[in-house]
Amino acid sequence: QVQLVESGGGLVQAGGSLRLSCAPSRRTFENYAMGWFRQAPEKEREFVAAISRSGARRYYADSVKGRFSISRGNAKNTVFLQMNTLEPEDTAVYYCASGPLDYGLESKSSYNYWGQGTQVTVSS
Repeated sequence: QVQLVESGGGLVQAGGSLRLSCAPSRRTFENYAMGWFRQAPEKEREFVAAISRSGARRYYADSVKGRFSISRGNAKNTVFLQMNTLEPEDTAVYYCASGPLDYGLESKSSYNYWGQGTQVTVSS
């Protein structure tokens, strides 16, 4: 049962930008923390970015700091991931996640709901 739906993935050249969106399919997550994770072929799913329930705190993986930005929509039940200066190493399936906790947001275990993912491919 899909709870979150990602969109905005695609093919882009290195140095380009993409903006991912995540919206709930059946319920709202206004009071939930939201996160983005990614999984490259034959690799573990890894943390990318997260935003706290209020939106006041944002967290980023070292590999994307300064290039990616996470934000909530005005309705707060949507979340975006602006990805700039993309690199081939950013190629992966990107997953949106949400959860009631407001700490430990770099851990997959902090999230109860996951989307099905959107493919991002960065060509060199």
